[in-house]
Amino acid sequence: MSEKNIEMLRGGSAVEPLWRFLGIQLVEINEGYAKASLKLKPEFLNFAGLVHGGIIMTLADSVFGYAVNTLHFPTVACQFNTHLLAPPMPDDELFAECRVVKQGKRMVMAEISVEDQSGKLIARATGTSIPLER
Repeated sequence: MSEKNIEMLRGGSAVEPLWRFLGIQLVEINEGYAKASLKLKPEFLNFAGLVHGGIIMTLADSVFGYAVNTLHFPTVACQFNTHLLAPPMPDDELFAECRVVKQGKRMVMAEISVEDQSGKLIARATGTSIPLER
């Protein structure tokens, strides 16, 4: 089942409206794992001239959704917790990686890291999702 999900997600990433709008690119996807990138834009800055935390969280949430849905589709988030650890520079490229750490029949738990192009840790997150029955 997961190979079928992986192929569906790989194809869907190219046409997902939010990903196209923001410029998120799928870098890698495997069973229980996904990695995506986002080149930051001036439009992502807040009133203080820093990258809006919502952009970082959206990237983390997006890669989380792809990783958990490789295992069971559809799976929906029920909890997401983000720690913003360092501000990225406005012209950075961010990379988010998600690994599923626990898969059960009724829930999936994953850990997410967001780094800049030099490997500097920008954010850490955890997410929990619920597989839905079709």
